[in-house]
Amino acid sequence: MSDQIEPIAPREISVHDVEFEQVVQNGPKGFFDQLQGFWVTFITMFKKVNTVQYPEEKEPTAERFHGRHQLNRHEDGLEKCIGCELCAWACPADAILVEGADNTEDNRMSPGERYGKVYQINYLRCVFCGLCIEACPTRALTMTNEYELADDSRSKLIFEKADLLAPLRQGMLMPPHPMYPDMEDVNYYRGDVKGSHPSQDVQK
Repeated sequence: MSDQIEPIAPREISVHDVEFEQVVQNGPKGFFDQLQGFWVTFITMFKKVNTVQYPEEKEPTAERFHGRHQLNRHEDGLEKCIGCELCAWACPADAILVEGADNTEDNRMSPGERYGKVYQINYLRCVFCGLCIEACPTRALTMTNEYELADDSRSKLIFEKADLLAPLRQGMLMPPHPMYPDMEDVNYYRGDVKGSHPSQDVQK
């Protein structure tokens, strides 16, 4: 008795062996059903056209408008970006470049261990989807209402960290400088730091 298994011959399947279901064609919709679709177009013809004389006149943007990005600071001036690169990983257009570096006592740019040493956004690629904002764990990156980004050179549309950093407000000091005394990075993320400590004032 042979141990070899004889091959099974392929079975031929006919078109008639396949089950199918008859598709019912109801034909075109009635006149009144079609009239509902035309009614949307008809009433739009009489709506007031929202036209402004741009750039002399500018319409206010929506509250959650996706405009130019901004790198935010803590209340004492330290940067919120920790160089984790999650925004770059979340970007579908590969428009963000982040390179992190370690903080030291002599060069502290943010609370905690690391900060964003290099931060670039290529607005030639950015699609303003906002996924980078959702990925940021420290709310370091947000989007402003600024939308006038056109320029005369492609290189000017690659924004560096200095272009994206928020300006210093009252009570903030330009980093590098130490963290608020008796505070850790967790206190910064909770919002416990309300301003710069007197010991961190700039010596005149």
